[in-house]
Parts: sequence; C-alpha cells; structure tokens
Amino acid sequence: MSLGLPTRLVGREAELAVLQDAIAQLRTGTGGVALIEGEPGIGKSSLAAAAGAAGQESGCTVLRGTAEQAAHPLPLRLLGDCLEVTQRATDARRAEILRFVCAERPDLLLSNTVHTAVIEMLLTLIEEDCATAPTVMVLDDLQWADDASLDVCRHLASIAAHLPLLLVLSFRPVPRGSGMRQLRAALRGYATTTISLGPLGPDAIHDLLSDVAGAPPGPALVELAAQASGNPLYVRELVESLVREGGVTVGEHADLRETSLSTVRRSLAAALDSRLSFVRADALDMLRVASLLGREFAVGEVAALLGRSTIDLSADLQEAVAAGILVDAGQRMTFRHPLIRQALYDGMPTALRVALHQDAARALDGIGGVEPQRVALQLLESGRVGDRWTRRWLADTASALAVSAPRIAAELLDRELKHGVADERDRAAFSAALAQILVGAGEHEKAAVRARQALTVSREPADRGRMYWVLARALFSSGDNDAAVAALDQALEQDLPDAWRARLLASLAMFQRAGSGALEAADATARRALEIGETAGDTFAIAYALTDLWLNDSVQRRHLSALDCLDRALETLNATDDHADLRSYALHARIFTLQNLSRWSDAEAALREARQFLLAADRTDDARFSVTAAVLTYWLGRWDDTRAELDSVDQSVSAMTYRGLRERGPMWLCHGVAALIAVRRDDRATANAHLRAGLRQPPVTIADRENTDFLLCAQALAAEQNGDQHLALSHLGDLLTRKPGEMTLTHQWLPTVLRLALAVDDDSAAAAALEACRAEAAAEQVPARATAAADWCTGLHERDPAPLRSAVDHYRAVGAPVELAGALEDLAVVLAAHGKTTESKHLIGEALDLYGGFGAVWDIRRAEGRLRRYGISRGARGSRIKRPAHGWDALTPTEHKIALLVAAGCSTPDIAQRMFLTRRTTQTHISHILGKLGKRSRVEIAREAFNRDPAAIPTDL
Repeated sequence: MSLGLPTRLVGREAELAVLQDAIAQLRTGTGGVALIEGEPGIGKSSLAAAAGAAGQESGCTVLRGTAEQAAHPLPLRLLGDCLEVTQRATDARRAEILRFVCAERPDLLLSNTVHTAVIEMLLTLIEEDCATAPTVMVLDDLQWADDASLDVCRHLASIAAHLPLLLVLSFRPVPRGSGMRQLRAALRGYATTTISLGPLGPDAIHDLLSDVAGAPPGPALVELAAQASGNPLYVRELVESLVREGGVTVGEHADLRETSLSTVRRSLAAALDSRLSFVRADALDMLRVASLLGREFAVGEVAALLGRSTIDLSADLQEAVAAGILVDAGQRMTFRHPLIRQALYDGMPTALRVALHQDAARALDGIGGVEPQRVALQLLESGRVGDRWTRRWLADTASALAVSAPRIAAELLDRELKHGVADERDRAAFSAALAQILVGAGEHEKAAVRARQALTVSREPADRGRMYWVLARALFSSGDNDAAVAALDQALEQDLPDAWRARLLASLAMFQRAGSGALEAADATARRALEIGETAGDTFAIAYALTDLWLNDSVQRRHLSALDCLDRALETLNATDDHADLRSYALHARIFTLQNLSRWSDAEAALREARQFLLAADRTDDARFSVTAAVLTYWLGRWDDTRAELDSVDQSVSAMTYRGLRERGPMWLCHGVAALIAVRRDDRATANAHLRAGLRQPPVTIADRENTDFLLCAQALAAEQNGDQHLALSHLGDLLTRKPGEMTLTHQWLPTVLRLALAVDDDSAAAAALEACRAEAAAEQVPARATAAADWCTGLHERDPAPLRSAVDHYRAVGAPVELAGALEDLAVVLAAHGKTTESKHLIGEALDLYGGFGAVWDIRRAEGRLRRYGISRGARGSRIKRPAHGWDALTPTEHKIALLVAAGCSTPDIAQRMFLTRRTTQTHISHILGKLGKRSRVEIAREAFNRDPAAIPTDL
C-alpha cells in the first residue's frame, strides 16, 4: 500500500492526498477546516489519524483529541484533552488555564460553568502554538462533543484561514444535536473542505481482504465480503471472525471453507451488534423487528408488527436514517448494509425469531395492499409446517402466489404436501398449484407427477380441466408430444366446463401443429376452440384460439390474415386485465408478422408498445422480448444492441417459455443469433462457443426445427470462413424444404444457399434454392420479404442485374440494411461480370459501408475477395474508420444515449422505460459503457459525459 496507510485506510489515498495538500498550504501561513464525515466503520478515525501522522512528517505541531461517548460529557473535555490542559500539564500557559478553571470549580476539571474568559484563553493558546509552528488540530468523534467544545470549534473555524492552522473535524451523521447543527451551519462561511467517506470500491476491498486474510482473496470470500457494501470496518469484522473460527484457508489465495459460514455467524453478529450501541434502545428494537422483513420493508409493515402508529415510529426511523443504517428507497426503506441487518437478525434467539416470523405473516396479511409474497417469505422463514392458519392462507392465495413468487410458493406447497395434508380439497389445490409452478420452472417430469396426483383427488370439473392443461403442457415440454395429445384427448372425453373445453382444444391445436406439423387438423381444432370459446364468453380461450390461427396463417404465408388474427386476439385481451402471459405472446407474434410483411418501422413500434405493456404489467424483464428484440435488431443492423439484448438473457434462457412451445426454442435462437454475429465479425472463439452450446441438443419436433435456422446459417458461414464451401452448403441443406406445418422463414437464408451453390458449381442445389424461394414468394398473400428474396435469388442465379436491382430497391425502401448489404454485394458481382465496373465499384462501396457499420469484418473480406477477381478494389467510398475499442468514441449510439441519461440522473428503470429496453438489457449496456470507459461507477460515467458532451445531456426529465 502506498503512503504507509493503516489497513483500515485502504482505498482512501485520494482523501488523504487532499489533507496532505491542505497541510502543505500551512507553510504559506494559510489554514482552513477539513470535515471528515461518514457512517460508523467507514474509516473516519483512521483518516484523521493519518492526517495527524502526515502533519508530524511535515514538521507541524499536531494536537489530537477524541470526544468520549457519555450520557453527560464534561464541558470542554474534548478541547482540554486535545490541548493537554490537564493536571499533568507542565507548560506555564496550560497550567495557568488549569488553575483558572479549578478556581471556578475545584471539584471538577473544566466544570459546568464555562466563562468567555476560558474560551479566550484556549483560543489564545492555539494562536500561540500556531505562531511557533504550523499546527494540525485533529478532533475525532465530534458527534459526542459537548456544546462548549463545539462553540470553541466555531471560533477556531473563523480564524483558521488566517493562521497556519488546519482544523480536522471527524464525526458521524448522528447523534446530531443543536450544537452540531450550529457548527455545520457556521462552517459554510469559511474555507472548509468536506470529505464524505462513502463505500470502498471493489479494488480497495480486494486489497483490504488481502491485508486482513494474509493472501489475495478467492471468489467465495470476495462474494461474502460484498455483503458489507464497501464498509471497511464490517469487512474487517467479517474476515477476522472467519479467521478466528478457522473458516478461511490460506494458500495461494485466501478463501472460505465450505462450512465456515455457520460457525462465524454468531461471533460476527455479536461484533457488529456492539457497533450499534450509539443508537437509542427504542430505535434499536425497531430495527431488530424490521430485520425480520428482509433488507427492504415498508414503514407500515414495521408499524403493524410493533402495534405502533407510523407517527410513533418516525423519530426512530429518522435516527436510523441519519445513522446510515437505513436509507430511503422511494416507497420503502432498506438496510444500507446486509451485514448490519444480518447482525440484528442473528442477535435474536432462534425460538423468538420463529415466533416473530409467524406473527409477522399474520400481521402483514392484515395490511391492505401487501403482496402475498411478503407474507409467504415470513412463513418460509418461520419453518413451521402444518399450522392451520398457514394452510388456510395457502389454500386461499396459492394461485396468486404461484404467479407473483413461484419459487417461494413451490417451497411452501412442497413442504406442506410432504408433511401430509388430510383435507382432500386442500391437497388437490396444493398439488395443482405446485404442478403449475413446476411446469413454468421447466421441471416437467415433477410437474407431470404433481398434476396426476391432483387429478386423483380433484372432483371439480374446472379443477380437472386446469390439471389436464398443466399435465399436457408438462408432457409436451419434456418431449413426449404423443403423450401430451393423448392426455388432452382423454380430458376432452370428460364432462368439462365449456371454457376449459375451449382452452384444451386451443392447446391441442398448438400441439398438433408444433409436434407433427398436422396443419389441417390443427386449423380445424383451433376453429372449434374459437367457436366454443365465443359461446362460453371465455376471453382466454378466444384469444388463444386466435393465436393458433395466426400461427397456421403464418406457416402458409398469409401474413395479412395472420395479422388480423393477432389484432382480434389483442382486442379481446384488452378488455380484461387478466392473461398477461397470453397477451405478451400475442404482442411478440405481432412483431414477427410485421417483419414478415417488411414493415420494419412498424415492427419497431410494436416492440415499444409491447415493452410499455410489460412495464405496466410489472413484467419488464420478460426475457422472451429480449430474444424478439435481438432478432429484430439483427435484421436492422444494430448488432451491438442485439448483443446487449442477448447478454441480458444469457443466464435466464432456461426460464423462458412460449405458451405451448418448448423452452428450448429461445435457447436455440439466443445461441444462433449470437453465433451468426460473431462469425460475421470474425470473432471465431465466441462463434464456436455459441455453436457448441446451441448444437448440443438436436431438434425433435417441428417447433424445434423452426428455431434453429440462425444456428444453421452461423454453422455454414463458419465452415465457409474456414475455406470449406462444400461443408457450408451441406449445413444449409435442411433449409431447402420446409416440412409440413413448419414455420421457418427459409427465404431469408436462400440467397446465401444459392451463392454457396454457385461458388462450388452445384447446379442442382442452386436450382433447388431458386425453386424453394420462388415457392415462398408465390405463397405470400401480399408481396413482401419472400418476394424480394426471390428477386435476389433469380438475379443471382440468372446473372441478371434487373431482378437484383428490384430486390435492392425493396430493401432500401423498407429499411432492411442487412439484407440490403447482401443484395448490393451480389448485384456488384453480377455487374462486374457484365463488365460494368464503375457501377459495380459504386455499389460495393455502399455495401462495404453497411458491413462496416455492422462490424461485419468477415463479410467485408469476402466481398472484397469476390470483386478482386474482376479487378475492383474497395476504393475511397468503401474505406471506413474502425470504432475504437475503448473510450468515449467506442460507445455505440444506444450506449451514448444511455450514458447521457445516466449523467442526467436517471435510474436504470427510468432509462429502460425511456429507451424501451428491459432493465437487464439496460444494465448490460451500462456494464458495457463502464468497460469501454474504464470506469467503476455511474458517477464516473456521469463525470465523463459532462466532460465530453455536456450540451447533449437531457435537462427536461
């Protein structure tokens, strides 16, 4: 460590440098005041001590005093100790002051009666010290100082600037009496430097851990230390407790033993609990109760648990906020440090905690507007099973809880079922709710078991209809399509309410097409579902059947009819606040259909509309729309945005579900789009990683196949990149024909198939690609993407510029830059073959500019190689300055906008809403910005934005 700092001062080098500069100024006769403010344990005293040491090294006189915590501190005790006005004083001036004070009250040193003369004598003493040598006066823990000492500090502040005196004052935010408030107000008018100590950054915490543990920390220790939220004292307490208990292994790295946490929690709780002694007892009791509610809580919840009014709690809450224990989080309060909350929580006996959690559940349930998951968390923490009130509450709220907090609901339901539920209706309801949660979580085999258990005890027709629904979906999603269809057939033979009959028929229609491609059967089943649903007036069944018909129309390329089905489905769903998942699916489908119609700007508008709905429905991180957005932005050439969308869902792919479709679909799309971008950008390591992950599981059904086209194209281009065009062509062979009922948009890849076929002189493959693309175009209800692709393929196959020009004109008119770049490249090659060099050179320059904008460096090399055979080089038009990898200029347009919004003070949710992104995608962009700028916080992003582009920072938010 630099500057020889004590361990607790790691990461405070910049703050110490400020104090050292102030000490250096003392040589010129200029002094001032330095305030060091921060919550307990943040390093104030250590920094103050380091300032004193720096003063001594500079030849200054250093005076230091620390205020003692006491109920009734003696007047001027702090100043007396600091200036050594004690009975041991040998200096004549100090002895004189001491005699004067003792004459006033001989029974007390520096007694209650404080005269102006005493203050004047102390001030004169300090001035005389300053006349002898520059002086650094350090007063620590000022929050405990008596008002008389604070009054002297105010006088000192008024003269410090005119003396070689640096007054260093260190204090906590609380307690903040009238004397402290007056001192702070007075200091505003003087040469005051305020140093507010906040949390340490990750690098400083890493150094601190190394010093305390004796070796660089391992990942588990770093993760645990993060709970201290950057407070160095709490990090020390945590690690020292672990070391004492033998919970840390030290070798090349210091890391946790597997069982260390359970052994250290009690000692850590006791150590941190003692640090809260400065908080009043009533406030501390309130904080202990609040710790039951988790890190974040509502004031009304604590009031209900304590049986007190909010007004009664206000003083305790304000003290906790001022102390830095709690912070304002909008409508709620939150503990600043997880470790403080844990210490408060662990400080209670286990039996008391269990009972309090049970009481808290009932109290929260009695508060209007409290989410069921808040109650469920209390029940989960209580650990009690079989409680009558708990089971009644679960029976009443299981359905709602399964939607809002599926993991918590699953654990509670499973716990009760394992314990044994005698009531048959409760057992059926619990099994049904658990089955629905499990199928949503992707645990299909367990879901099927629970659904069958529910069916054995369910007697209500509607309940049985719901369970057959869940059972069929679990079977289909686990890969057993035949069993799913059989389960639905069995259900439909029973006496069910019309609403559930319609829903099960709609589900059957989806499975008939997705499983085996039985399009005619699926269409007939969907229309029957629609008819029964309309008769029953069931919104869900109507909308679901219409999405079936949308899919069937899309397979047959009747895109206008498909769009009409979606609009009808959304109109139906708009009439109710229910069925958010189905509405989300319909909105997703609408974006897809608008792309099929080459209505790209409308597709973007539909994506914004969808995300507005998700925001209103509190589903802003629905990962499905990040995949949809990634596909859309891929075709629009905004590949950096595409990568951000994909990076944001990388860890949650397994949790994504499309109603009626296997969860693997989004996984294939995620890896496929990411791999294709990586190949075209010549990032071979990334491309290979995504190809391995995406190709690990082969497709089984029609629904599987139609999600793998991006992967196949990426695999083909990777082979071409490696010089094997025959292998590349073979990878794309499956795209020459669509299986019955298959959705795959083969036309968007067929120009690539035809280009490769021509490159290897495979005339049959080239003819097959042209025929397949023309068939796609002929099937279109109105000319759109497939028609443009057919023109492209025709021009390439026939070496005819005219149809290629038609494709280029289409892509240019509708705003499809990725397809435009490819068509321009092929048109330039055909024109070059006809000897039209000038026009070819102009068009290839435009194509290369587009490729450069995408970052498609491999496409640039391929295009240049194809034209080089005709003596055509890149030329001035095609040259492009590459965006740097780091710095402000490395930011993409989206990242630039987000950086400006960060500088404007917008939160991540605010930015997500303004930019029509998910919170995860927004955070991914912010992480990319931090990496490119080499920064560690949003504050540093804001500072860079103000330095680089202050005029562009929004001011109208």
